[in-house]
Amino acid sequence: MSVGTLGLLYAAATFLFLFSGMPIAFAVGSVALIFMYFFMPVAQLSIIAETIFSELNSFTLLTIPLFIMMGAAIGKSRAGADLYNSLNRWLYKVPGGLGLANTLACSVFAAMCGSSPATCSAIGSSGIPEMRKRGYSERLATGLIAAGGTLGILIPPSLTLILYGLATEQSIGKLFMAGVGPGLMLTGLFAIWVIYKSWAEKTERLATSRSTGMAMPAEESYSWKQRLETLPRLAPFLGLIIIVMVALYGGWATPSEVAGIGAFGALLMVMAIYGCWRWSDLKVILSGTARESSMIMLIIAMSFLYTYVMSYLHITQSAAAWMISLELSKWAFFFWVNILLIVLGFFLPPVGLNLFVISGIAPDIKLKEIMWGTVPFLLLMVLGIVLLCVFPEIATWLPSQYSGS
Repeated sequence: MSVGTLGLLYAAATFLFLFSGMPIAFAVGSVALIFMYFFMPVAQLSIIAETIFSELNSFTLLTIPLFIMMGAAIGKSRAGADLYNSLNRWLYKVPGGLGLANTLACSVFAAMCGSSPATCSAIGSSGIPEMRKRGYSERLATGLIAAGGTLGILIPPSLTLILYGLATEQSIGKLFMAGVGPGLMLTGLFAIWVIYKSWAEKTERLATSRSTGMAMPAEESYSWKQRLETLPRLAPFLGLIIIVMVALYGGWATPSEVAGIGAFGALLMVMAIYGCWRWSDLKVILSGTARESSMIMLIIAMSFLYTYVMSYLHITQSAAAWMISLELSKWAFFFWVNILLIVLGFFLPPVGLNLFVISGIAPDIKLKEIMWGTVPFLLLMVLGIVLLCVFPEIATWLPSQYSGS
């Protein structure tokens, strides 16, 4: 059987297992085992455990459970609600200030935990009811939180960038730096849309109110005292972010060490400020960390086995040679790579996963409404991809200034 035919069978089997609904780790692991059994020497089956362990025996992988612990410590406490309320009080006078506060809260929280679903859960549980109470449409309220949660993939520390760095043997520090520009760009695009859309919805509500006599939602108002009293709650978030960023980008610590600093700092913060020092509180944080870490580590292990089989059967090398033979232009290459990533992302898409998180937070809102609410933000993400292709310096400038590892 030719390598090309083998590669097509490998891809077809992968899609078949993934579409079956089987968990990702078991799906890719099953495909790898089947092809090892039928197309590789039997002796290879005896070294599966050794192959997986050798790949997992990496100090860099410590960053994953530690950053997950950092996010769990914040997500399992009242920290998310405090962050949201603090930003809301400072931004309430800005047009669409509540929506803007939710956007920035998602951005800051994502930078703290690096997890998309955790960001949605923590900010959405407070933000969605408050936005609906103040007249924001269901589509805008839910779409904003679903899309805002995805900022955790870009804004460091990011578990996705850690996994990418491990798979491609790239500097985790430089990848974190590469995520800063695109993360801030998307935050800005989301904020502009939210300000415009909330203004348009408010204008429509005002016109409806005048024609029907229906009362408008009460406007918020906070004194300087009420705004200033939120700073002690907001300061620990900013302090922890600054410590993590300075330690990493100042070259004082490796990504793994920074993850340890972040996890310890987050635990200390929720214990000291939110009183999460009892075993019942810590058990929730630690058990959540263990579950998510185990899931991600299993996916990584099976992915290593999956790529090992592809390389052994020369599928990877043949695919690379085939792409080179096509002599695609730069723009055609960018286009097809992004299409491929979008298709593969269907199996664990951040927005798609967030839809179900938000559906759990606001079960009275139909999933169809939540999905339609994400459409404008998906288009903004496409715009972001185009801007990155045209202006790659958005992602490459900061890493070029960084000399760490």
